[in-house]
Amino acid sequence: MEQQLKVFPILVLLLFQVLLVAAQTDSGDFTALSSLIQSWKNKPSDWVGSDPCGSDWDGIRCTNSRITELKLPGLNLVGQLSSAIQSLSELDTLDLSYNTGITGTIPREIGNLKNLNSLALVGCGFIGPIPDSIGSLKKLTFLALNSNKLNGNIPRSLGNLSNLDWLDLADNQLEGPIPVSNDQGQPGLDMLLKAQHFHLGNNKLSGPIPPTLFNSSMILEHVLFDNNQLNGSIPSTLSSLVNTLEVVRFDRNKLSGRVPSNLNNLEKLSEIYLSHNELNGSLPNLNGMNSLTYVDLSDNNFNSSDIPSWVSSLKDLTTVILKDNQLSGTLNLSSGYSSSLQLIDLQNNDLTNLELGNQKLNFDLRLAQNKICLENGASEKSYCKIPQTIPSYSTPTNGCSPPSCSDNQIASPNCKCAFPYIGNLSSRAFSFSNYSNTSYYKEIEQSLMDAFRKQKIAVDSVSLSNPIKISSTDNFQLTLNIFPFQTDRFNSTGVSTTAFVLSNQIYKPPEFFSPYFFIGANYEYYGGEPKGSKSSHTGAIVGAVLAVLVFLVLAVLAGMYVVRQKRRATRSSEGNPFVNWEQNKSSGAAPQLKGARWFSFDEIRKYTNNFAEANTIGSGGYGQVYQGALPGGELVAIKRAGKESMQGAVEFKTEIELLSRVHHKNLVSLVGFCYEKGEQMLVYEYVPNGTLMDSLSGKSGIWMDWIRRLKVTLGAARGLTYLHELANPPIIHRDIKSSNILLDNHLIAKVADFGLSKLLVDSERGHVTTQVKGTMGYLDPEYYMTQQLTEKSDVYSFGVLMLELATARKPIEQGKYIVREVMRVMDTSKELYNLHSILDQSILIGTRPKGLERYVELALRCVKEYAADRPTMAEAAKEIESIIELVGVNPNSESASTTETYEEAGVGDAKHPYANDDEFEYSGIFPSIRVEPQ
Repeated sequence: MEQQLKVFPILVLLLFQVLLVAAQTDSGDFTALSSLIQSWKNKPSDWVGSDPCGSDWDGIRCTNSRITELKLPGLNLVGQLSSAIQSLSELDTLDLSYNTGITGTIPREIGNLKNLNSLALVGCGFIGPIPDSIGSLKKLTFLALNSNKLNGNIPRSLGNLSNLDWLDLADNQLEGPIPVSNDQGQPGLDMLLKAQHFHLGNNKLSGPIPPTLFNSSMILEHVLFDNNQLNGSIPSTLSSLVNTLEVVRFDRNKLSGRVPSNLNNLEKLSEIYLSHNELNGSLPNLNGMNSLTYVDLSDNNFNSSDIPSWVSSLKDLTTVILKDNQLSGTLNLSSGYSSSLQLIDLQNNDLTNLELGNQKLNFDLRLAQNKICLENGASEKSYCKIPQTIPSYSTPTNGCSPPSCSDNQIASPNCKCAFPYIGNLSSRAFSFSNYSNTSYYKEIEQSLMDAFRKQKIAVDSVSLSNPIKISSTDNFQLTLNIFPFQTDRFNSTGVSTTAFVLSNQIYKPPEFFSPYFFIGANYEYYGGEPKGSKSSHTGAIVGAVLAVLVFLVLAVLAGMYVVRQKRRATRSSEGNPFVNWEQNKSSGAAPQLKGARWFSFDEIRKYTNNFAEANTIGSGGYGQVYQGALPGGELVAIKRAGKESMQGAVEFKTEIELLSRVHHKNLVSLVGFCYEKGEQMLVYEYVPNGTLMDSLSGKSGIWMDWIRRLKVTLGAARGLTYLHELANPPIIHRDIKSSNILLDNHLIAKVADFGLSKLLVDSERGHVTTQVKGTMGYLDPEYYMTQQLTEKSDVYSFGVLMLELATARKPIEQGKYIVREVMRVMDTSKELYNLHSILDQSILIGTRPKGLERYVELALRCVKEYAADRPTMAEAAKEIESIIELVGVNPNSESASTTETYEEAGVGDAKHPYANDDEFEYSGIFPSIRVEPQ
């Protein structure tokens, strides 16, 4: 039995090696993908193993073993888009649309995907600004970030996207001016000469529409800036798009002045929306615009005038909306009108007469609240009545009797009970108004089926229902049900491929429905492939291949077993893996490990893809930090000392000994280490959201509100309390600073980097005489002067860290020491202790930061000149808990973001400089002191 147990690990190892050789996925790409999706929930069920390319993972496509496409819309994914995305360097398509659980910021590292052609993040939960780095994606042709909660300005850098065709930033919270290029060489949207679509409606854009936004070299078809806060006049340069422009929406802004007289040069324009502004002067002359189908000039301040002649003369015109103006006189339709006309809406004007001659109205005429409708008996006229709502519609069955469905199933038009993929299909420029004519709906249904068939997607049928015009946007919306073929439900591939057709505008609707957008609902009824499907056959083939591989492995094991056992015996005779270390007497005895694993150099090299540059996630004076993936898929951060930094085997041993014995959620866990071939490497747990320093500086893109700062402070305090009071023996960290506090997926703080830490044996309890080490700005002055190290030295550093959290300033910045600066401006008789000028302004936005005064008082107690006057870390932690409770938040909740007070917000990733050993010139209390980095 014992021999069998010895053989078993060898069998597993050899089998893994054989399968690894057979894998089709580039190892670097797999490591990057593993990092990207490690915190995601609701991943497709077939994402198993280490070979996405060879196993044909849902939504992932490869070319020459490199991952080139992530098509994952509509899969109910939950998590963040982390900086690890940058390592998928061959990616040309990224689509995470309709995953409302994908939150946080869009990482700036996305700008490193130089091969990206299409980026669709529609209808997710993204917040924060659009990163400038997207402007470096020179191959990008499709960019859709609509229907999120993005804020900030539109980056000027988007003007560098010289190949961009589609730009959709609508339905966000973007603000500021429309960026255009200037004489300082800064780019703007006017440089997008290949763009056909500007969809920027329903934001908070302000300022005038720049005249230089439009020029004759552009080929824009859709210009949509509706529902913003734009002011000024409509630029006459809009008419320079004479050969291409089809749809214009400037409605629901604050535009004023006259409509440009050259507007009628736009011969291809079919829809124009200028309603709900403050436009004045005469109604524009639209004669000659023979492609025009839909005109909405309602709710403006146009001068009192007669109805213009173009209302009845334009041959393709279907809809004219001029309500809520000051139009007067006679509406003369006696000379005829276009047969295509469906609606003239002139409600709430000052019209006094209607002349029809011998004409009969065969379109919808609306004159309610005009003088003509106030005459006796006029209220009975159809055109004087308030219009009814849009008639209901639902796709009828195809000549069959609908069955009685159960379990939330819906009957398809082909009378099959199924779980359809559902969403809202909306037109931003719906050019017909005769909603009772169902032929339009039929045309949309047929065009959808044609698109799915062309893409070879197994769709049984589609149905449309619930037509509605959204009053706040004038968008026309339909509920779309897409029914699966054969089975009663889609698998994840069916949903993602169907959603991709809509999110990437592959579906081309009829002209009267264009432009459109789709927002898919969460799909909760995933099923497997039908029997006999391709996936089933593939699974059988893969299973057979694996069986053959296992047999081959077992066949050669007998011959290899003896050789491997001899090697193992030789290795065991060495006593322990630190034999080389023991030969270096300066390093002391081999450490006593508790749970940490020894890795060989070859193993580390394999896990980091031979220390590939793409796996680098940080660097500092200590050396490089690499991301790696262990065979079981666990992600790790590997800190590799540079040759010039291997000055202290003692420090290296100390960090191993300390981290292998301490286990607390607020301390970074040590997975293992490597001390071989002249290398010193530490293998840590992977902490995905970078350092606190990166978050405070804005580098990571994490929004640090007041509650998050309190929770991070508490996490760091609890980690230090554990080291001081619960570790055996106690541990003094000696290098507490913002670059040594890491943030995990939930923004829980983890204290890191124990290379300078000191163990306190019983004889040293209270203090120990030692060489001064630490980082200037955080360094305890009493420790520096006396060389007497105590736990209170960490308390001092922690107090500086608290002030850094409150101000987002470095401890020493432009020759100013943060402790002195706070003391200089502080006045306890004033609101917020008169600290407004020094506090980080982002925590002053909105509600007043409760407990800030107590927070600053605690920080200043921690940085008292004499250690005896400082609190213990346990006392500090208890006070922080009390402050958090004062704010109204549970201090024991797991996340540093609090749903009790704020909407849950995700975060983006930052790089992970585990060794960030910057050199500081100390010019505070002791200006002559200079401490070199340790």
